Order: sequence, then structure tokens, then C-alpha cells
Amino acid sequence: MNSLNSILLEGNLTADPKLTHTQKGIQLCNFTIASKRFFKQDNEYQKEISFFNITTWARLAEVCAEYLKKGSGVRIIGRLKQDRWKDADGTGKSRVYVVADNVEFKPKYKKDEKSNEKNY
Repeated sequence: MNSLNSILLEGNLTADPKLTHTQKGIQLCNFTIASKRFFKQDNEYQKEISFFNITTWARLAEVCAEYLKKGSGVRIIGRLKQDRWKDADGTGKSRVYVVADNVEFKPKYKKDEKSNEKNY
């Protein structure tokens, strides 16, 4: 039986996505998002920013590479994946990242310079 491994994140891309292909020709898109959290501590508001590496595959990778760019807002639904390996010295290494099953593009806002309002 599989254990539960599910994650939901919202954030903005920190750089343009990078599209590559596997040796078998499957599309692979990687990008990083920054996710902000605000909280109150000692009567002052604090901001905490976390960065998450995201990977998409196949058609979703193509769509992400075509339509996303630095600053784009996204909502990611996916799972965590851990890669493990040994470096040249034999030291164990690992990295955890998110494999996205669904990427929702958040609406882009255009700021109305005259009224300072945000419009779709």
C-alpha cells in the first residue's frame, strides 16, 4: 500500500523555467518558486520566504516552459521526491523536490497607473 505523499504550494517563479529532454525524448521542465508566509511575532509582522524546486514532465512540461516566466504566479499540486547518490568521495548526498502533477497558472494583474487598482 502506498503512503500519503501529497503537497499543495503557491508561489512565484524565481527565474524562467528550463525545458530539457531525457535520453528517450521525454520533456522535462524545472523551475523554482518562492512561497511567502506572513506571521506576527512580538506584535510585529514577519515575512518568511521558502524556495521549492519543481519538476514537470511530458505535455505539462511543454506547457509550463511555453507559458511561464520569471514572476509568474502558480499553484502546484504534486508529490515530494527524494534523490539519493554518493559523490566522488563516497559521501551520501540527497535532495528533495516537488514533482508536479498539476500546475494552475494564477491570473496576471495589470496595474492601472491612474487609479492604482489591479485589473485582470
